[in-house]
This record gives sequence, structure tokens and C-alpha cells, in this order.
Amino acid sequence: MNENTMRKKMADTIRFLAADMVQQANSGHPGAPMGLADIAVVLSEHLNHNPKNPQWLNRDRLVFSGGHATGLIYSLYYLWGYGLELEDLKQFRQLDSKTPGHPEYGHTEGIEITTGPLGQGVANAVGFSMASKFMGAQLNSDTADLIDHHVYCFCGDGDLEEGISYEACSLAGHNKLGNLIVIYDSNRITIEGNTDLSISEDIRARFESQAWEVLECNGHDYDEIDATITQAKKADRPVLIIANTIIAKGAGPLEGSHHAHGAPLGEDIIADAKRGAGFDPQKKFFVPEDVMVRFRCAVEKGDLLEREWLHSLKTLPLMEQNETLEALQNPDYSRIQWPEFDKADATRNTNGKILNAIARALPSFLGGSADLSPSNKTYLNDMGVYPKGRNIYFGIREHAMAAITNAIALYGPLKPFTSTFFVFSDYLKPAARIAALSGIQQFFVWTHDSIGVGEDGPTHEPIEHLSQFRALPNFYVWRPADGAENIEAWKTALSMTKSPSAFVCSRQTLAVVPAPVKGEISRGGYLLASDENAIITLMASGSEVELALKTKEALNEKGVPANVVSVPCYDLFIEQDKDYINEMILPDTKKIAIEAARGLEWYRLADEVIGMDTFGASAPAKELFEKFGFTVESILEKIK
Repeated sequence: MNENTMRKKMADTIRFLAADMVQQANSGHPGAPMGLADIAVVLSEHLNHNPKNPQWLNRDRLVFSGGHATGLIYSLYYLWGYGLELEDLKQFRQLDSKTPGHPEYGHTEGIEITTGPLGQGVANAVGFSMASKFMGAQLNSDTADLIDHHVYCFCGDGDLEEGISYEACSLAGHNKLGNLIVIYDSNRITIEGNTDLSISEDIRARFESQAWEVLECNGHDYDEIDATITQAKKADRPVLIIANTIIAKGAGPLEGSHHAHGAPLGEDIIADAKRGAGFDPQKKFFVPEDVMVRFRCAVEKGDLLEREWLHSLKTLPLMEQNETLEALQNPDYSRIQWPEFDKADATRNTNGKILNAIARALPSFLGGSADLSPSNKTYLNDMGVYPKGRNIYFGIREHAMAAITNAIALYGPLKPFTSTFFVFSDYLKPAARIAALSGIQQFFVWTHDSIGVGEDGPTHEPIEHLSQFRALPNFYVWRPADGAENIEAWKTALSMTKSPSAFVCSRQTLAVVPAPVKGEISRGGYLLASDENAIITLMASGSEVELALKTKEALNEKGVPANVVSVPCYDLFIEQDKDYINEMILPDTKKIAIEAARGLEWYRLADEVIGMDTFGASAPAKELFEKFGFTVESILEKIK
């Protein structure tokens, strides 16, 4: 059997595994896996990875931006030897299986990242490439390149129509990411029909204008695919391979049809396809022995590659490289010299000082802002500019920034942060959601946290955003009242390695608040000021904590004893046991939450919420707080 005949047999095996999976589940997408099978076989020959150790640092990364093509993904990971069994393929899309409808990081061995909605995977691939470029700048030398792998990404028409891919690819071209290879499955089909219905741009010209190299091949010609990938690996900038394919290749009457995109092919069509390819039409989930042997070569090849890499690591002539890698992989949090804050300041300012303290101690800490670092206070002083330094200029690309950083966080030893104005978190919400769903420790810094933005007006005043992000499972929103709370927030967030955290900081100056009377900041909420005869409990976060303290003083003058509870992290506070919450918020008091935002989630803890019912207005901050009732006088009137 010649080489290409064997390759076709391997590709047909993938096609029929994918078709059988979708057919048995009566759900899924057979078209893309069948169309990409030929490319996947050839890419297998180029891919450097180790199924015995999916976390090998210098492995090639493979991202499936079209996550619906799970028939291809799981077939490959089964055939490569990542621990999936045929039984897992038979349980495709079933409850508690290892083969869910879209690939999930941490759920199925070998999956690099949860791509989720279309387009994010392209940005994730850019993130892996950016991470490798940074790591290479820290570790590579004239005598030894510890980081020299490639990043591959499969994407389709839908990925390139989503705006996030344009953002991410623009940044990739700007940074000359020479190890990034995106394989565009150009089958000219989407769910509704031919792509002519909705897109007519010149994809080649688009990517060339973004400083990419663009190659093209017949996605079903093995030698052409091989030559194109070989050429792409030599590039000094990112490469787009336009692979002209036929959706549902080999599926008879459904070949090339949009009807094969998201529905089972049918038993008869699958049987005819198998018969035409020389497979037994009666056998389902069948893998010929010689095909399995060829695919499982990845195990021995990858294990050898990693052992060679580890050997080179031990014999490095430069001790600094080993020391740098050790410092990156094993951050020493005890080295952080936390700043002290003893005067009123905006929490964006205290947060900026904290970021710099962390960066000085942890060489793995890096990040940037969506063109707002002077306002977000996120620039890392004397830390240089990416790729050699740790300040990343993401440009005005919020969605891509967050999705890119999800991948940077999963690359290995890096601890990245991103930043923008809180109101612009709308642009990156899908990536923040994936971070929470996947358990990615990304740090979001969001400033200009309320109507305190003032003159910029209601388009820039985040009214519903706290509620939105507090509603996300496994996502921790910190809104510190002062620098001390800000420090404790960061200490806690650094320890939460399977969760993203957000720091929502003020533009306006906030007073220093007293030390806790009872409880701990790290538990999300604590008793800040108390009266043993309290009949009212005032709760607040961020800038409204100072207002709550002043309101307590005014109540005391009227003979009404009150407690004040600061809740810098609502999400963490409601996770505490009932006894702790009742210690902080006495059950027999009248409970009132104060927040210059929508605040509906506070009804879980409060009897009444003093919040925002509109989108704000344009005026100086002081006037806005007065207009919308965030003054001592207004709150006293509402309490009365």
C-alpha cells in the first residue's frame, strides 16, 4: 500500500467514526469532520505532542476554533492515544461522557482550551502563540532554544465572520507571530447555505493586509497539504492556509451540502459511503489495525521528543535559563512586598501599585490594557514591552484581549491580567464566561466602576455590570473600598488557581476604612462597624462603603444603632456557611444594601436595596450621587 492510499484509509476511518458518533447520538455535526479528515491525517505527521504527557511545555498546540467539529476532535484524540476509548465515542454528547458536544478543557484529556462560540478559538491560538513568544524571549539563547514549537488552529467560515477573529489576527500580524499556522477550512458552507448569502470579501487580501503570509491548497490532496504545511512552518510571520475542501467529503448525495453541517447523515448514506471506501457497511466504530498502528506512532514519537527536550534542559550551558524556568514555573508569593496605604485614594491607583508589587516578585506576571493603561493604572513600571517585557499593548480589542489571555493563562506557567473600563466589559463577556466555565485563572482589572465616571455620561456608566458578573458561576468580582481591601482581594485571588477574578476599581478618591471588627476580608464580607444594640445593618461594596459608614454616624446621632458590613466580594461572601453570614449580618436587624448600580442580587441578603433604576446621566460625579440619592440625607429619608 503506497503512502497516499494509507493516508486515505486513515482519513476514511476518521470520517466514519465521526459519522457513526453523530448518527448514534442523533445529534452533532458530521460535515466538518468529514471535510477536514484528509488535512487532519497529514497534520498528524507534522504535530509534535506527547499523549503520555499532555502538559509537556514545548508541545505543539492544536486549537479547534470550530468546536462543533467534535467528531473529528474526539476521533483524533482516541486514535492518538490520549485515553479515550471506543466506548467514549459511542457515548458522544451523552450525560457525563468524556465526549461532550463541544470540547471542554479539563474534561477530555488533551483538549488545550474550551473554544466555545465561533471565533474565540482563533483568538485562543493567537494567545498560545503570544505566550510562546514571551516564554522564548525569557528562555531561549544563542545556544539553546527551549521554546520552539508551533501553534495550529482549525477554523471555518463562521470563525472568520466573527469580529473577534479580525481583532486577534490583526494583533497576531502586528506581533509577527511566526509559529502560528491557521488552517482555514474553506468549504463555502454555513448553516443557512452557501457563504455567498452573507460574505463576499477577499479573505486572502484581508489577511495579507494584516501582515500574514497566505498559502492555499487543495484540502483533499495529501501531497499538496503536506507541502503547504511544510512551507508554513518556515515562515517568520503568522500563516493562513486556505484549504479548499468539500463539506461531508465522501457522504454521497450530501457531499458539499449545507444539510450535512449539523444533522446526522442517515444510516443508508453512511453505509453507502463505507461501501464505496472499501469498509464493511455493517461495522460501526471500526478502526482497521494498520490505521491504529499509524496513528499510535504519536505516542512513541512524542515521548521521544519530550525526553530529548528534557535532556537538552539538563545540559544547558547557561544556568540562567534553568533558573528563569524554575522561577516562572514556581512563583514565590512570599516575595511580594505589599504596599501600605494610609491616605484616601482611588482604588484604581492602589490597584496599580499592587500590580507592580506582584510583578516585581513574580516573573510570570504580565498583562495589559485595551489602550487604557494610563487610566486603568495597569502599566508595569520598568518591566519593558512584550515580547521581551511584560507590558502587552492589546490595542482597542477587548474581546480578543480576553480570549487571547485565556490561552496565555493555560499555556503553562504564566499569570496574566487584562484591563479596560468596567462598562467595556460588555465587549469581553463571552471570553470571561469561558474563563469561568473552564476554571482559568485570569485577572480582570476594570476601572471607572459606577456613576462616579460622571461627565462621560450614561453610555460609560456601568449600571447592570456588577449584577451580570456576580451571576457568573465560578467568577469572583472584587469591588474594594480601599487599598487594604484591595490587597486582601489580590491575596485571595492569587490563591484561587481554578477561578478568574475581577477587580472593579474606582476613578474617584475613597477614604481609608477602619479595620474589620469581626470576620475576614478574604471571606468576601466582614463586619466593619458595629453596635451591640444594632437594629439596622447597612451593606455596601466599593465607594458606597464610605457612604454607609457616614450614614451609620448620622443614624447614631438620631438614636438609631446600626452595623456596617463591607462586602468586597459578594460571590465569595454568599458561599460562606450560614453561621458566618449571620454573624456578619444579624438576622434580627433591618438589612439595607447600598450600591450605585442595579444591585438586584442584594435581595438575597437584604430587605431593601438602594440602587440605580436608570442608566445615569452626564455631570460631575458629586452631582450624580446627589441626583440619584447616594447621599446621607437621601438614604436616611429612605430608611425612615
